[in-house]
Amino acid sequence: MYFKKILLSLTFLLIFLSITGCSDTSNNSKDIFRITAIPDESPTELARKAEPLMKYLSQIIGREVVYYPVTDYSAAVEALVNKKVEMAWFGGFTYVQAKIRSNGEVIPIIQRIEDQGFKSVFITSDPSIQSLSDLKGKKVSFGSVSSTSGHLWPRSFLLKEGVNPEKDFKRVAFSGAHDATIISVGSGKVQAGALNIKVWEKFIEKEMVPERVRVFYTTPGYYNYNWTIHKDVPKKTRDKIIDGFIQLSDQTDIGKEILSLQRASGFITTNDDNYIGLEKAAKSADLIK
Repeated sequence: MYFKKILLSLTFLLIFLSITGCSDTSNNSKDIFRITAIPDESPTELARKAEPLMKYLSQIIGREVVYYPVTDYSAAVEALVNKKVEMAWFGGFTYVQAKIRSNGEVIPIIQRIEDQGFKSVFITSDPSIQSLSDLKGKKVSFGSVSSTSGHLWPRSFLLKEGVNPEKDFKRVAFSGAHDATIISVGSGKVQAGALNIKVWEKFIEKEMVPERVRVFYTTPGYYNYNWTIHKDVPKKTRDKIIDGFIQLSDQTDIGKEILSLQRASGFITTNDDNYIGLEKAAKSADLIK
């Protein structure tokens, strides 16, 4: 009888600890604010760029901010739509996909000043390629299928020039990331590629581009990257994040570091209206219905 009482007491204790343990985990989970980013560069580079930003945002909102890495663009969309993260760094097209996928439950709130006139570039190592029409019969690489600057926008200008990638290219490749596109062109794997102008400029600055690789076409400007947040995040938190980004300045050490890593001169607010043009372009290119 004595042992039965001990066993019963231990059972109740284990149940109690289990319940309180779960409760603590839930509470701790609610104290964490998760962010992610489309993998348009290497994982190590994305993590390096995210680290000081996470520390800064933690101070701004008074919660631990954690970076949640994803393997591809669609995983970034699903993470925000399914609330595995509260906020995501998207390209314009990825935002449009997330808006459609979530039935409007996500909203763009902030972008770099540069993102209101973003550009894409076409690069090549082939001297015979001087225009978009010269890409006919060539092997050409885009970035990710869901990339704005590495696929959607470049494709829309190809179509305007009467060039249909699937019909006119010798081969259509998708490198998965902008830096990978540069490598593919430089190695001769493909004869040309389309990518984000900011990544191209970074590679030029670091002297990482083979001498024979050059830009032969630059697109007009468009609205691109932004931080998109889930509508379930309280407005008070949203406003703190927006103010925090806008206050970033190269006059402070943390501001200078973050702006440099994000390749930004500053941040400004944005909204859904800015991406209607991209949504129309995506529909025209049959990339969304």
